[in-house]
Amino acid sequence: MPGLDPGIHPFRETMDRRVKPGDDAEFVAGLCSTMPPIRDRPPMRSPSSLLFWIIVIAIVAGVMHVGREFSGPARSRGLSPDVSVSGNSLTGRARVIDGDSLDLGGERIRIYGIDAPEGRQSCNDVAGRPYACGRAASRALAAAIAGRRVTCTAVDHDRYGREVAICTVDGRDLGDIMVRSGHALDYAQHSRGRYAAAQREARDAKRGMWAGSFEDPAVWRRQNPR
Repeated sequence: MPGLDPGIHPFRETMDRRVKPGDDAEFVAGLCSTMPPIRDRPPMRSPSSLLFWIIVIAIVAGVMHVGREFSGPARSRGLSPDVSVSGNSLTGRARVIDGDSLDLGGERIRIYGIDAPEGRQSCNDVAGRPYACGRAASRALAAAIAGRRVTCTAVDHDRYGREVAICTVDGRDLGDIMVRSGHALDYAQHSRGRYAAAQREARDAKRGMWAGSFEDPAVWRRQNPR
């Protein structure tokens, strides 16, 4: 503006003019109208801050997904009172359903990383005679447990809503026992090779199903839907 020091804001001169007693209302209103508007702007979040919180939320959601079913008092979840709960693990007496699944105090559990023949499935023995290998697998799992307490640690859920868990008896992995004895296969698409060595040992020693011939349980299920 003409006549002003270039280092002074255009409104500074007006702002320096103090309101004094006797100033009329029109002057005061005019003084206020010359003040620049104040605009509130929301604080900006940096991209790195947003990324940090997205990662935190994802980690928390993953932990809740893994441990949600095996948390809380056993009685409140309808489990047998003799089942103890610790984080995402259950310990108690188990009932064998088939060669790769259990009922642990009312909780249906699919043993992680193995695939046993179905209850109605037949295999052929070393002489080529058919036998009920599905029932043989169930008996083998029951023998491995031998009435002892089983601890199952949940790692996932299957499409039937069952817990998928690594189960142990006296520290021994039941999945490993079943595959190593030839009564179940390493379920490679899920196990990430956890039981591959046990399967090679069973095959080379011709234990269980490997003594004769059999159909892969996954193939048998596709050909014999429920």
